[in-house]
Amino acid sequence: MTQSLNPEPRSGTPDQPTLAKDLSPFTLFAVAFGFVSIATGIFTAYGSVLLTSGPLGMWTWPIVVVGQLAVALIFGSLAARVPVTGYAYQWVSRLANPVLGWIMGWVSFMFLGVVVVAVDYTIASAILPVLFGYVGTAANAWAITAVVIMLQALLVALSTHATQKVNNTAVTIQLTGMILLVVLLFAVGIATGQFDVANLFTKADIPAESYFGLGSLTQVSPWALGFLIGAFTIVGFESAANLAEETRDPARVVPRAMWQAVLTLGIIGFLFIVAVTGLAGDPVGLAQSATPVADIIQGVLGSFVGKALLVLVVISIFSCGLVITLSGSRLVWAMSRDERFPGWKAWRKINPNRGTPMNATFFMFAIGQIVLGVFSFRTDALFALFSAATLLPACIYAGTVLLYIVKRKQLPPTRGFSLGRWEIPVLVVAVVWLVWELAIFRDESFRASWAYVFVMLAIGAVYFSFLLKKKGVEGLTMPDMASIDSALDELPQESRRH
Repeated sequence: MTQSLNPEPRSGTPDQPTLAKDLSPFTLFAVAFGFVSIATGIFTAYGSVLLTSGPLGMWTWPIVVVGQLAVALIFGSLAARVPVTGYAYQWVSRLANPVLGWIMGWVSFMFLGVVVVAVDYTIASAILPVLFGYVGTAANAWAITAVVIMLQALLVALSTHATQKVNNTAVTIQLTGMILLVVLLFAVGIATGQFDVANLFTKADIPAESYFGLGSLTQVSPWALGFLIGAFTIVGFESAANLAEETRDPARVVPRAMWQAVLTLGIIGFLFIVAVTGLAGDPVGLAQSATPVADIIQGVLGSFVGKALLVLVVISIFSCGLVITLSGSRLVWAMSRDERFPGWKAWRKINPNRGTPMNATFFMFAIGQIVLGVFSFRTDALFALFSAATLLPACIYAGTVLLYIVKRKQLPPTRGFSLGRWEIPVLVVAVVWLVWELAIFRDESFRASWAYVFVMLAIGAVYFSFLLKKKGVEGLTMPDMASIDSALDELPQESRRH
């Protein structure tokens, strides 16, 4: 049995269950870290960079980290002012207008629906066949991915506490394992003479002509395509903001979790990419492998360590998908609480015994299965999925940063985090980066990604037209905004501290 969540009595009653407010600072960091997941992103996209940009494409990574760190700081500034579940949807609805807020919420939902499939599909298509020595096919990749998505949804639906435990453990393993792996790769590679500095600066068989050029109207340069590895990997840090109403002192904890995750992952990820690129041997031949990173590690550290890396990546990817499902269920619940999501009467309910938005979680599971069915039998399924999962957050980030620029003088007072005198420099960096990133997606190789975006936007437009006809623009004003904000202000001071 489920009951509607009424946000007004924040402490909750037996008749009006509410989300537990017990997430710790490390749990929020682990959520942001788990979503970004450098092991997942680098393992998925490194081969694509070798094919399109050559090893020299790795130098795009630091630029992406700086750009995404600027975005994370802006998100942190907004989270400190509106610490409410729903992140960009809530911020745009409150600071701009509910129409733009709904569009941002729908785009965020589109992103979360496709990215969980993008990361989980990697397990089935590129890792398990190597780990267990069988031939991967579209059919078995579809079946395995479907099972993984189901397991993640079940865990999120049944227990937020258990989800936290699993993710915290997975993040600890990933963080420790990646640091150890980087140290081993550098130590063994340099000691045995296998580390080749020249590999870090070679284009391999990528034509030198126009390598750094601006490209054409429908084609970008090889150098520009190299940005995809960082742009695909360093996303999802904002998932910490999507758990604001389940966190103690969210205005301080959420911003810190976001920027710390980006910075930590950025540094470790760059060192890892330098290590594997320097040890790549023959980059041209390696680019043809389905698992180039695992091949490098097995060649340098042996088969046992190579298999251990694959296990580490499976853990990381499962953790990443878990966090995506958690974040997606909270977004659907938040929009449904405001009566602004298709089928909201079902998705705004939470289970009084589990304390989770169980219906919204199973809805995200169903969306994942639909997206999987659409993409999984394409010959370029993995590229189509990860490029769509890179395009959508870029749109979300650009829209949110634009909102901040327009409304920064009218923002409510911060509850714990501020950019201060660094605000203008951070905004400049974020804008330059996002304009450049979005320009990359004019390349014709991203047709499938744009097709997904337009189809999902069309579906959203049909529902939104119905919503406007039924309620009108005035009727879209968020009914719970005042009660949620006032309740946040009325929280006892001790409950805000950790």
